[in-house]
Amino acid sequence: MSDLTDLLIKLIPVLPLLAAISNGLLGSRYSHDVAHRLAWGSVGLSFLCAIGVFVDVVRTGTTHEVIAYQWIFGGDLTINLAYLVDPLTCMWLLVVTGVGFVIHVYSVGYMHGEAGFTRYFTYMNLFMVSMLLLVMGNNYVVLFIGWEGVGLCSYLLIGYYYDKVSAAKAATKAFVVNRIGDAGFLLAIFLVFINFHTLDYTKVFAQVGDLSPEMATAIALCLLIGAVGKSAQLPLHTWLPDAMEGPTPVSALIHAATMVTAGVYMIVRNHVIFDMSPVAMSVVAYVGGATALFAATIGLVQTDIKRVLAYSTVSQLGYMFLGCGIGAYSAAVFHVITHAFFKALLFLSAGSVIHALSGEQDIRKMGGLSQKIPWTHRLFLIGTIAIAGLPPLAGFWSKDEIMGHAFVHDHYLLYGIAAVGAFLTSFYMFRLTYLTFYGASRMDHHTEEHVHESPMVMVGPLMVLGILSVVGGIGLGFPPEHGWLHQFLAPVIGPLGEHEASIGLMVLLMGVATVIALLGWGLAHYLYSVSPSTAEGWSTKFSGAYKTLLNKYYIDELYDFIVVEPLKRLGEFLDWFDRTVVDGVVRGVGQMADWGSAGSTWVEKYIVYAGLNIIGYGNHLVAREGRKVQSGMVHHYAALIVAGLFLLALVVQFFIEQ
Repeated sequence: MSDLTDLLIKLIPVLPLLAAISNGLLGSRYSHDVAHRLAWGSVGLSFLCAIGVFVDVVRTGTTHEVIAYQWIFGGDLTINLAYLVDPLTCMWLLVVTGVGFVIHVYSVGYMHGEAGFTRYFTYMNLFMVSMLLLVMGNNYVVLFIGWEGVGLCSYLLIGYYYDKVSAAKAATKAFVVNRIGDAGFLLAIFLVFINFHTLDYTKVFAQVGDLSPEMATAIALCLLIGAVGKSAQLPLHTWLPDAMEGPTPVSALIHAATMVTAGVYMIVRNHVIFDMSPVAMSVVAYVGGATALFAATIGLVQTDIKRVLAYSTVSQLGYMFLGCGIGAYSAAVFHVITHAFFKALLFLSAGSVIHALSGEQDIRKMGGLSQKIPWTHRLFLIGTIAIAGLPPLAGFWSKDEIMGHAFVHDHYLLYGIAAVGAFLTSFYMFRLTYLTFYGASRMDHHTEEHVHESPMVMVGPLMVLGILSVVGGIGLGFPPEHGWLHQFLAPVIGPLGEHEASIGLMVLLMGVATVIALLGWGLAHYLYSVSPSTAEGWSTKFSGAYKTLLNKYYIDELYDFIVVEPLKRLGEFLDWFDRTVVDGVVRGVGQMADWGSAGSTWVEKYIVYAGLNIIGYGNHLVAREGRKVQSGMVHHYAALIVAGLFLLALVVQFFIEQ
């Protein structure tokens, strides 16, 4: 069985890779039917392989390390293209391949008729390969390859409509912002190698007790910088809302269910390093809490259906970081899984709305859709209830667990931040639901005439995600903190922690979380169903706050002012310096010779010739001495090579010892 499991592990990333290569190289010869079947079929087979691996891990409790290729070896450095599959990896594999498969099937209907149909599925499969490498790698290098791969694929998919200026700018923004985080991640990898002389997880984690607290803090904070960029946390959050320029299934796959959770995976995978640094843990928790509240406030007033969901994603990722920062790693993973269910459902349902309205995304031009697209309405409502945290749907169990852990372990400020964020989440999600599906229609006559329910190839995946959003939370996380998921993950990340609360306090905290969600729903119902004029009056009365939130606290404008524009001016100066000074010197030498020709005064000629003679003599000296090195003797060259290698080895050894 072990050999079969190892084979299945190798096949998981290979299958979508083969589909990506096939569609990428030969897609122009295929019909659209062949292209999309290759794409979703390969992901479906990967999902089946992941299920097989998962069953084996559950049955035997075995962790698998599989070397696919011996890659780099020499001295202290040995890097293999190898996979580590343990309970943590299994959960991400099931989410990535399972939700990825559903989204690929949905894309067949959503992307029907697009000119770049085959190109789209090539990018999607390539993304799947990168994400699978990210979560399966047994060392930091394979993780980094997948990390950069999802960044590249994100750029390609966000900029899928490359002839659209806003899409091209959004893709570039995502790519650049992620590179900032990646710089921190690279520093962390260098520090790991300098301290442990290996990049394999198992060897690093076995020696982590030898780290000084200061070095553990440095590595953890550098890892956090990478996670902040990839998971769109403050202050590197600005790329994700703009990423909604890509097709809606891209938003569901990359920016809701998989890529943006890579930062959470990386922190959880390296939890033994973070656990050694209380400072880093506090930074993770407060970055997450601040992001959860910050993004939730922006979501209150957004008018684009996908941007509301985008800021919701940023906020929910904040809860996951908060959970990691207070040591509730299994609760954070739990929220990753439930979030994948209900956020993919919400994004795909939003795509169904956009499809029904022929591309319209402004919720101010919607309303009254509950009867026109009933299946989309029901499923969107399920997703809204789940993310709002109402029992017994999925979001209630995972979000309440993070909040409860914060309260019980005396993180009262973080609990308060999370509670306010939960209220705002419930409010803006039900606001979105009321403005989209209820009340009088605000659509123009032509659009309203053509409103239609999406085809079954799109509604079917929504139903699957809807079922998971209903039962996924209670199935994985009940009883709270002792459910199946927590027991399964315990060998990798340890138990959630000793729960000091009585059953009565646990029930009370669950009741408080439910009341918070109901209050948000009630306020949204009043403002957008009972008395819409009150909402309009508030936006006028508090116009300053409203505009600030609508413009996202002007963070993008601030970054443009203090970072983007100064760098542009620096680039313009350097371009001027290159063209004027550097090129001017080169042109000046030629001009000197020209000045020395007929027509110049004897003084000018003297100065020119003197200058040229000095330059010429200098060049002559360099050439004369340098010519001695080029003796033509092979043994001289060999000696120089050996000397160079010796000096290089000394330099490397010096830096390693430091």
